[in-house]
Amino acid sequence: MDTSSENIYTNGTYQYKNPGWFREDSAWKAKAINELITRNRLRPANITEVGCGVGEILLQLAELVKEADSFTGYDIAPFAIEAARKKETDRVHFYLGDFGEAMKTPTDLLLLIDVIEHIPDYYSFLQKLRSKSTHFIFHVPLDLSCRTLLKPQVIWQQRKDAGHLHYFSKEHVLWMLNDNGFTIVDVEYTFSETDRNTPRSFKDYIKKQARRFSFFISKELSIKLWGGYSIMIFCTRNE
Repeated sequence: MDTSSENIYTNGTYQYKNPGWFREDSAWKAKAINELITRNRLRPANITEVGCGVGEILLQLAELVKEADSFTGYDIAPFAIEAARKKETDRVHFYLGDFGEAMKTPTDLLLLIDVIEHIPDYYSFLQKLRSKSTHFIFHVPLDLSCRTLLKPQVIWQQRKDAGHLHYFSKEHVLWMLNDNGFTIVDVEYTFSETDRNTPRSFKDYIKKQARRFSFFISKELSIKLWGGYSIMIFCTRNE
């Protein structure tokens, strides 16, 4: 099976390694997106997600953002879109293909949730994205930390199983968006799934409590030490 970065989403490799397409994360991600929408007083009539996977985030978000008229998802993975289309509603629709070609008109709010780290040339990707909306929400894993630098096998696992090609710290993400003509408006950190699950052992419990305590004392320091967090950013396009 071809495992090149450009083909794993269309040839079944990603589907084979991640058959659930991380559906279990959809509810809390949709809630975090809705909190940014509410906090920044956005009133989007239409919301579009690029790299929507099986569409669960948009479906969850449609239940939270009642005032929006339509939700549209795009993905290049036929397996994901086939599953997403089975759950379409009168407000939520999914399309197979590259958003740059398939998306004909701009949207009020564009979502990229755990996508950038999978794109080989993400600078060109962001440049193409800018014309599609004036408001954006990005969610990017912060894989770079003291822990992952000391234990590179953690990053290798993300590369092998989840398809991550690039690894970011908070600063890398902000620089990347600034370089490509986006203005940061609001930022929220999200916990990894490890912090949400019931610990599998006493050792895991101790590690989980240590992470939570350090995050309470200093978010920035905890993220740099432990890793495993992500950053959700609401931004606008520079004119």
